[in-house]
Amino acid sequence: MPSEKPLAKRRRLAAQRVREARERLTSTTGTSVAFDYELLRQFAENRLSASLVVLLLIGTVGFLSSVWVGAVAAGAWTAAVLVIHAIIVTKCRQFLSEPSTTQDLKRWRLRFIVLDLFYGLAWMYNLIHPVGQDEGSSTFMLFVMLLVVAVSSMLASSLPIAVFAATVPVTFAVALNFALQGDLHNYILGIMAIAAQGYFTLLAHRLYSAGLATLVARAEKDALIGELEQAKLISDDARRRAEGSNIAKSQFLAQMSHELRTPLNAILGFSEVMKTEVFGPHQVAAYKDYSNDIHNSGQHLLNLINEILDLSRIEAGRYELNEEPVSITNVVEDCHHLLTLRAKNRGITIHEVFEPELPRLWADERAIRQVFLNLLSNAIKFTPSGGEVWLKVGWTAAGGQYMSVKDTGPGIPEEEIPVVLAKFGQGSNAIKSAEQGTGLGLPIAKNLVELHGGTFTLKSKVRIGTELIATFPPERVMAALPPLSEPSPPIQPQQDGNASSRKKRSLFQLSA
Repeated sequence: MPSEKPLAKRRRLAAQRVREARERLTSTTGTSVAFDYELLRQFAENRLSASLVVLLLIGTVGFLSSVWVGAVAAGAWTAAVLVIHAIIVTKCRQFLSEPSTTQDLKRWRLRFIVLDLFYGLAWMYNLIHPVGQDEGSSTFMLFVMLLVVAVSSMLASSLPIAVFAATVPVTFAVALNFALQGDLHNYILGIMAIAAQGYFTLLAHRLYSAGLATLVARAEKDALIGELEQAKLISDDARRRAEGSNIAKSQFLAQMSHELRTPLNAILGFSEVMKTEVFGPHQVAAYKDYSNDIHNSGQHLLNLINEILDLSRIEAGRYELNEEPVSITNVVEDCHHLLTLRAKNRGITIHEVFEPELPRLWADERAIRQVFLNLLSNAIKFTPSGGEVWLKVGWTAAGGQYMSVKDTGPGIPEEEIPVVLAKFGQGSNAIKSAEQGTGLGLPIAKNLVELHGGTFTLKSKVRIGTELIATFPPERVMAALPPLSEPSPPIQPQQDGNASSRKKRSLFQLSA
């Protein structure tokens, strides 16, 4: 599973790059098609929101222009610019009213650029008339140019070509007229006009980059939200399927447990009667061996069913611990006695190393016994004849308790340890061994230890041996309580002789 995550991530990134490349090929500006529409929409909205400001600017400049060019010329210019502005506003409203899926973005971009070009030419026509009058007209012309360039750069920043179309004619005409005057003062004004054009062009580019970055961030956020919603739907669907599968598994295991154990009980009972020859010896000696094999096979199948049911209950969270004070030293000794005969038959020596006077542990004795039986049976199973097994019980550094089984078997390669601890997992040595298991003993032991809040550790080296350690936390260790001390009787205050004599006289008077 961990190797699949980077692969899925690489596939998602590759699909994203292909999609972006396809969108850039279909776009006319080199960005995403969705960004093209958003930029044009921002252009149209900026024009509509500033329409009243532009009207005020046109009216003010037209009125002031009448001082140099006359009322008729100024009025004609004002009317022409107002018509161009009205057309721009109308086209912007038309663009916003149409659905984005049916619009020809290339044609709309060309329309906006052409309209801004006419808008800039109209301002250029108005500003070249006052030139040559006096110093006041030159200042007025430069001021109006700066105002027009600034407003146009702000409003058309989302369409950089439109910024050039609206501002370059005005700046070029003003700078050329200043240069034609031939004196130092006008040269300086012309240079200032060109510098102002460069500054506002740079500002418009910065605004365009910031707007595009905002659109990209919003698109990424929307895509992330969509991916999260899709992942949530997939997760919910997977959870529902997992819950349904878990219910079906529980029902199947419950039914199969009953269906399998009923005939198994008969098989085990009758095969035991046959192998012990309760009703007399067999006529054929091989029948006794057959009945013995039938009984062993049935017992193995019953153990397998019990292990599967235990593991399923643990995974489903239905395994309940019957906790009580338990001495793990006694549990380990009992398990040792149970498997002593099997170890002797295989020529294996078992050593015990126990720390003395260990306090009891608050745990489930049946679960602890099952854990240690699984560990010890595995050690005996895979230790060769003449090998040794050490059983250890003691304190941990943190104040908890541990029990371990260490053998001198062939060991487990480091890369196979996760396989051995997985369900139905078996290492290469177990597969080669003549006495194979089901691969459920260690997973069950690991889960039972973790249910107690402990840790399960497997250490192994090839051709040296294996050590299995089950550690229990300090909070499960039951520390001995100190004995209760009986409180001493209170000390009675001593009375002097006069007081005692007075007490005797008062008692004598009362008795009289």
